[in-house]
Amino acid sequence: MPDEKLINDPNGGMPRLLEIMRRLRDPKTGCPWDIEQDFSTIAPYTIEEAYEVADAIERQAWDELKGELGDLLFQSVFHAQMAEEAGMFSFDDVADTMSDKMVARHPHVFGDESRDKSAAQQTVDWEQIKAAERAQKAQKGTLDGVAVGLPALLRAVKLQKRAARVGFDWPHVDHVLDKIKEEAEELTEARNDLTQKEVEEEFGDLLFVMANLARHLKIEPEAALRAANAKFIRRFEGVEAKLAEIGKTPSESDLDEMDAMWNRVKLEERGQYSES
Repeated sequence: MPDEKLINDPNGGMPRLLEIMRRLRDPKTGCPWDIEQDFSTIAPYTIEEAYEVADAIERQAWDELKGELGDLLFQSVFHAQMAEEAGMFSFDDVADTMSDKMVARHPHVFGDESRDKSAAQQTVDWEQIKAAERAQKAQKGTLDGVAVGLPALLRAVKLQKRAARVGFDWPHVDHVLDKIKEEAEELTEARNDLTQKEVEEEFGDLLFVMANLARHLKIEPEAALRAANAKFIRRFEGVEAKLAEIGKTPSESDLDEMDAMWNRVKLEERGQYSES
């Protein structure tokens, strides 16, 4: 029986959210859309909500972050409710599993290990603990356990990090740069002589090495690409604004004119533009 008092309690916290989720999934009185969902149909929303959290942080939209975190939390609640209905586990089990994991992975905080070590050493210890956990799960291969559903660029970096742990890595960033030149040349040759499928393969190889370069330079490639996207939007909107000043739209302009305005926008951003 739904707890109506809890559902309508503005200070009900986590118990309230869990009760609302149960009500939404109730076969007799719930929402038809929520009732029809399963893990596979909800998973894309979970990924989307995670990106919206990252977007709010990237834009420093702190007034939006609370809501975005709530949306992401609701995804965990939704999956846990479906799991409980299937007799697999409950939300409390999810929370307990995470708590157990955090305690086990931080013996320097919750155990008797010394806290007198650097963040770098803690990262090494963290990876050793995770490796032991994978061994308990019979994940014997170096690359076992890297989630298939991750964004491809992020997964590439994680795969490369795993391989680097066992020594399969270029020792210097110059070797990565040389490999980028090699892959770029192979892509050029493929474009001229090979099939579309082979061109796509060579393009993937180049992206994979670019991800490796990001790792060597200690750059988060997803964050770098998001920043590049934001910069492109900002500058293209600057081009549109300048076209509007002369009564034009991009479709009424041409590449030469827009390229000149693009360069002007770049110089203005850097404080280097002069009318003279």
